[in-house]
Amino acid sequence: MTAPVNTPDILSPEFMADPYSAYRVLRNEAPLLWHEGIQSYIISRYEDVERAFKDEVFTTANYDWQLEPVHGRTFLQMSGREHAVRRALVVPAFRGAELRRTFLPVIERNARELIDGFRHAGEADLVAQFATRFPINVIVDMLGLDKADHDRFHAWYTSIIAFLGNLSQDPGVTERGLRTREEFAAYMIPIVRQRRSRLGDDLLSTLCRAEIDGTRMSDEDIKAFCSLLLTAGGETTDKGIASLFAQLLRHPDQLEAVRRDRSLIARAFAETLRHSPPVHMIMRQPAQDVKLSGGVVPAGSTVTCLIGAANRDEEHYADPDAFDIFRRELEESTAFSAAATHLAFALGRHFCVGALLAKTEVEVAANQLLDAMPGLRLAGDSEPGEQGVFTRGPASLRVRFTPAA
Repeated sequence: MTAPVNTPDILSPEFMADPYSAYRVLRNEAPLLWHEGIQSYIISRYEDVERAFKDEVFTTANYDWQLEPVHGRTFLQMSGREHAVRRALVVPAFRGAELRRTFLPVIERNARELIDGFRHAGEADLVAQFATRFPINVIVDMLGLDKADHDRFHAWYTSIIAFLGNLSQDPGVTERGLRTREEFAAYMIPIVRQRRSRLGDDLLSTLCRAEIDGTRMSDEDIKAFCSLLLTAGGETTDKGIASLFAQLLRHPDQLEAVRRDRSLIARAFAETLRHSPPVHMIMRQPAQDVKLSGGVVPAGSTVTCLIGAANRDEEHYADPDAFDIFRRELEESTAFSAAATHLAFALGRHFCVGALLAKTEVEVAANQLLDAMPGLRLAGDSEPGEQGVFTRGPASLRVRFTPAA
């Protein structure tokens, strides 16, 4: 369980600059590694991460200290019937047919409004001017909240994401995250109470009226879910769009294929989730001792599952470091379901509720961006670099294109 001497520490600048080289060494030489700094076992092979997501011996008890301080208690922390009922209360709003019927116009409108800000300019930063704003604006509008609060939600989203990725325990980041929980509750709880008496067609009304076997979501349940949706839903789409376009711009032949055949957008997004996933780490906690590659993890320990490493496991994918939207292992029909072959949305009973929302948002965004930006290319000679450890994606993506007439 000792780290190979040539592997940078996951908290180091070297690791942030290039985690993929470190992932390769970990998979081959230290598939089970104890990290003193974050007090966690680290696993990196596909078979081990897949098991951690599927095997019920791995619990989400770690979310009590990882998520609850900033979100409140969410259904991700629950198990058994409590988890099944709470999940069933929210899932219908995110199923394909209902999602498209109710929220597709909201998604399309928000993409169009952001693109209108730069379609005539001939250049843009797709991260700052689109990707980081788009999913948050969509979520605010889906919930039926005030569009004037988009900037406020974006600030909350940024501070929560920083809190969740605060592996080095920076006290300032922690303080801002905890303050955000208080501010978000003060904003949302009165709105939830008002909405219960004036239900509409928005997502918040859907959550207020949802009922199974006499169980409804409390005001606190709804607030916590909205906080979770803001971050989990925002981060996947935000970094997913940025990474998708960064990869396509690095591979002009694949960009041209997608431009010609828009049905390939889903495949391109699925390959992005495998090759350059927005979330690189998810934690679990085994209820009993578990034998994995490289040794035994004691019951009650924190296990950090390296999605970014598992998704490039040589034992599971051919030429795993290559970005290839036509790869044989890519099953588009299951890529956004609990049967996915990549691990970006987790698997099993805690598979991401918002996977189809992310897919819909990315398809809409990619279609509209490609329509608005003929001749799309990188601005300058620099390659778009990735940033982040817990979550990862391009910090900036400057592009040029032929402006709209």
